[in-house]
This record gives sequence, C-alpha cells and structure tokens, in this order.
Amino acid sequence: MMNRFDDALLNTIADALVSDGYLILRDVLPQQLTEALRVRVEEAPVEDFRLAAIGRGGEQQLNQDIRSDRIRWLEPSSEPDSSYTMIMESLREGLNQRLFMGLFDYESHYAWYRPGAFYQKHVDALRGSQNRILTTVFFLNHEWQAEQGGELKLYDEDDQLLHTILPEFGTLVIFLSERFPHEVCPTQRGRGSIAGWFRVSNSHYGF
Repeated sequence: MMNRFDDALLNTIADALVSDGYLILRDVLPQQLTEALRVRVEEAPVEDFRLAAIGRGGEQQLNQDIRSDRIRWLEPSSEPDSSYTMIMESLREGLNQRLFMGLFDYESHYAWYRPGAFYQKHVDALRGSQNRILTTVFFLNHEWQAEQGGELKLYDEDDQLLHTILPEFGTLVIFLSERFPHEVCPTQRGRGSIAGWFRVSNSHYGF
C-alpha cells in the first residue's frame, strides 16, 4: 500500500500552494486506506468522540451555536491512523523541500457531524500567530448527494466564495490556514472527515 505522496503529486501540490494557496484533490490516497479510515470514524463507539471546542489553550470553550461536530484525535501508533499520518509526513517533508515552509509537526482528528451539525465560518489560524500554517481536510463519505448538505465552503481573503466542496469519499482539500475562511454547512446525514494542521516549530499545543 502507498505510504507516501510521489514526487509528481508533491510538485503539483507545491505549485498550487504558490499560485493559489489551496487545491482540491480526488482519490489520491489508496481506496483501501480511505475505506479503513471511514470505518474507523463511522463505527467507533460514541464515547470515543467528544464535543469539539472553539479557541485554543486556556481560551477553549464549547459553543454549539458555532460548531456542533464531535472529534477524536488520531492515534499514530495504531492502524489505520498510522498509515494516514505517514502519508501526511511525506507531504510535510515534500513541501519543506520544495517551499522551505519550515513545517514541524502535524496534528489531526476525526470529525463526525451528526444530522443537523455544522461549523460556522472561521479561520484555522490567527494571522501571524503561526500556530497553524497549512490545513488538510480529508473526506470519508460514500455516495454523497448535493441535497444532503454538509458542504465545505472555502472563501478568499475578501470573503468571496471560492468553492463549494461536497464531502465525497477520497477528496482531499489543502489550503494555507491563515488565508482562507471556511465553513461546514448543516448536514442532513452523518458526515465523517479528518481535519489536520501542519505547524512550525514555535507552535504550541492547546487541545
């Protein structure tokens, strides 16, 4: 099974980040791994997940008027989480080689949106804080239909809508964390994904 991105794909990702700051990829991870990740989130006991908070560190708080998804952090010591994080490590190394981004580590969690759940428009990093540099979102949902909602909407720095992305199985979205506000629209069915962030070495954990 593939355990890293190849050079051609890394070049494509690097070029898109330089020119546009984001890109949307389809079916770039092995289907077997994507399916194992889907099972991991959809069939996990409910007690494995907790309500997601907003804010960082001591400012964290629960506010279900802003976001109502549930999360569970990946466990790099167990499968299939370890295979996914290994591929993301190859992305970190590849972008550091090509763009000298200084990406130091990667944090990621499963996100599960029950019917009716959403996440209002937000930015993943405060400008200049460098706590999160690059965001990844990987979708794990079979046969998603537009009428089921749950879209990821990506906006530009002037708050103009750039893309409306269905959370379809195997779709990977990558974007610069400071530059692109985004939101998850209310979903009409269970919706699974993996959200992740690359950080630089002076970043601070604040789960």
